Amino acid sequence: MRAYAVEQAGGPVQRLDYEPEPLGPLEVDVAVTHCGVCQTDVAMVDDEHGVSRYPLVAGHEAVGVVTAVGGAVDRTRLAVGQRVGVGATAGACFACEWCLSGRQHLCPDKDDLVFRGDRGAFATRVRASDWRYVHPLPDALASEHAAPLMCAGITVFSAITRHGVRPTDRVAVVGVGGLGHLAIQFLAKWGCHVTAVSSTSAKADDARRFGAHEFVVADEGLERVAGSYDFILSTVSADLPWDAYLAALRPHGTLCVVGVPEGPLTVQPLNLLVAEKSLVGGVVGTPMESRRMLDFAARHGIRPDVETFPAERLDEALEHVRRGRSRYRAVLEF
Repeated sequence: MRAYAVEQAGGPVQRLDYEPEPLGPLEVDVAVTHCGVCQTDVAMVDDEHGVSRYPLVAGHEAVGVVTAVGGAVDRTRLAVGQRVGVGATAGACFACEWCLSGRQHLCPDKDDLVFRGDRGAFATRVRASDWRYVHPLPDALASEHAAPLMCAGITVFSAITRHGVRPTDRVAVVGVGGLGHLAIQFLAKWGCHVTAVSSTSAKADDARRFGAHEFVVADEGLERVAGSYDFILSTVSADLPWDAYLAALRPHGTLCVVGVPEGPLTVQPLNLLVAEKSLVGGVVGTPMESRRMLDFAARHGIRPDVETFPAERLDEALEHVRRGRSRYRAVLEF
């Protein structure tokens, strides 16, 4: 396998060739044709969280073709030559209380591609540790569009479904970026009245193109929308005036955070307690949620806006995402 690795925090990218271990009974090898470049990949390359191990091969939004399957793989559902996606999670134990209750995203032993070290998806092949995390792709989804759905798409979709968002709800999406531009599309097709919230008006036209019914500039309009929303989804990595967003919720409303803030997330307790509001987090979904997300995206024409880079220009793609220039997802082509 040929991979694209970094030997130290910040890069540069170097080629890394290695011979994979023999295929395990539940494992699947996928020849990668496309892989999204996520902000989390940049964070791992730069060791922002202090957990990176080098040499590091990042990448966790892979699309490609199955090249080999283990002996225990259900071949009626997955076959060599099939076009598939492998996302942020590539396996779970399927034996703990969380897996057995259908909440594999909470498995303490799940196989997160982004934390593997030198076996991520910025490579000519990626190996899933469990075939149930290898997702056949609908024909209606092009590979370059399917790749960002494997992390960004399922992150926002599972937040919507897991927290009970209804088609009659009024919702707000904070941030019109890699996650936010997909969240707006999903929520609009869900039937919700969608407001996009951003730090400036620069993306107002794009937000409406993605399906937003209203647009609010955060510093100018948060007070005006107090008490307006049943659900607010924060997709940004910046620290926000969290109490102001709680104030924008209706009673029993939910503020869901899927972006990773830079500092502690603090709120005034009474802003939660008095109107019985909720502050929750969100992560990527279960295998079943991923399949439902892909089907929903295919049926409703939900597509990320992508910029493609040849795999050999990974350094450039990483810098593009690092500086916030991507509109709206960067995708490698192998």
